[in-house]
Amino acid sequence: MTTIVPVILSGGAGTRLWPVSREAHPKPFMKLQSGESLLQATFLRAAGLAGVTQTLVVTNREYYFKTKDELDAVSDRAGRKHVSFLLEPMGRNTAPAVALAARHVKELAGDAAVMLVMPSDHMIADAEAFQAAVNAAIAAAKQGRLVTFGIVPSAPETGYGYIEAGSALGDSAAREVARFIEKPDYPKAERFLKQGGFFWNSGIFCFGVREILDAFAEHARDVEDVSEPAWAASLATNTNTLHTMHIDAETFQRAPNISIDYAVMERAGNVAVVPGDFGWSDVGSWRSFADMIAADDDGNKVIGDAVIVDAHNNYVNADGRLVAVVGVDDLIVVDTPDALLIGHREKTQMVKSVVEQLRLRDHESARLHRTVHRPWGTYTVLEEGTDFKMKRIVVKPGATLSLQMHHHRSEHWVIVQGNAEVVNGDAVLRLTKDQSTYIPAGNKHRISNQDETDLVFIEVQTGDYLGEDDIVRFEDKYGRVENKSAAALPGAKPDGK
Repeated sequence: MTTIVPVILSGGAGTRLWPVSREAHPKPFMKLQSGESLLQATFLRAAGLAGVTQTLVVTNREYYFKTKDELDAVSDRAGRKHVSFLLEPMGRNTAPAVALAARHVKELAGDAAVMLVMPSDHMIADAEAFQAAVNAAIAAAKQGRLVTFGIVPSAPETGYGYIEAGSALGDSAAREVARFIEKPDYPKAERFLKQGGFFWNSGIFCFGVREILDAFAEHARDVEDVSEPAWAASLATNTNTLHTMHIDAETFQRAPNISIDYAVMERAGNVAVVPGDFGWSDVGSWRSFADMIAADDDGNKVIGDAVIVDAHNNYVNADGRLVAVVGVDDLIVVDTPDALLIGHREKTQMVKSVVEQLRLRDHESARLHRTVHRPWGTYTVLEEGTDFKMKRIVVKPGATLSLQMHHHRSEHWVIVQGNAEVVNGDAVLRLTKDQSTYIPAGNKHRISNQDETDLVFIEVQTGDYLGEDDIVRFEDKYGRVENKSAAALPGAKPDGK
């Protein structure tokens, strides 16, 4: 029996879904109306496919602990199937990710295994139709084909690339690929729809490990010449296991930034497409996200607490406070604790430009939410000024912050829930509710939660510089004590606590 291994590609900032999706909390972690994140929904979909016993998740090493927490939360529903992680030190698009994933799957299941590559941030409404399409793709992959999934178009969409299908492959649902087409203008997209035989390029793929590695070797030597030594260097690191593999950063930084479509699929001669109509959406904008929500009698779609008066066809996403919408139509309103988005529903693709402007201004809201996830728990910025910052910090049971020090700031910790073990300089303290400690700049310090319930404390920072990069780590159970070469690599970012 052929081994099927879903490979979930999880990453990307999802800038068109700001302010919910941000660089440090990207689109796959966005919650759906069901309460599941996009990542969890994808993982459950993959785990539920016939014959699947293990899954590989490819993500950035910064997202590893949050990703693992997300999947652990639904592991019972997934049948506790085995999950492995391939952790990239930086983003290099889908071709290098797939090339390394193929090597990982080869180690896990052999080169006769079939990979089903799925983005983590798509939605699929019809699981039965998707399973049928997967079955057809697996059959074609076993015949040596590199398979992509084409979506039956419902409108002359200009935001997607298209695939023109050629001849049928025997009795299979799979067809030859005649050509790939870049995102068309509206008249051309309209013509594709009327003519038939054209499908949206979904970004979902299926191929044998042996076949895709051969394709990289033949058609994408620049990817192959980096992925092979990067994998060898990663295997040689004694801190890695096949369950959790950190890709060697020094080698991987040389990988080209290129998609699997450009690197292989558009160049190879053994490519097939499986057309599908299984309720697919790439959730690429607030409009497409809103399309998944049921509307009221006036066409309004609401998540959270909102009051709608004499307003029609609006989408309102209210996070934590009441939002009132009066006398307006066709708006997207997304409210978060530190940022508010208001835009026309026909202009949601332009949200990406907002993020570009925020990055030019080095604005923190392009990267972080007010509540930030860390391996040990979360912190929420309550208030800040030029020389002070207040945080509410939650430490998970059994978790501990790194042993660290700061050059420019002092901190005052006040316990409000639970019991803490604190290292403050040479002292080791046991603190409980209403007790506190002051940590001067330059003191090594750490806080641990050895209880079975959350530890909550308030941190007050004072100093002339309060950036998250004012931190020197000495010990860290989550492997975040960076060596000098890793910290200097392109894409490395400061990581508080």
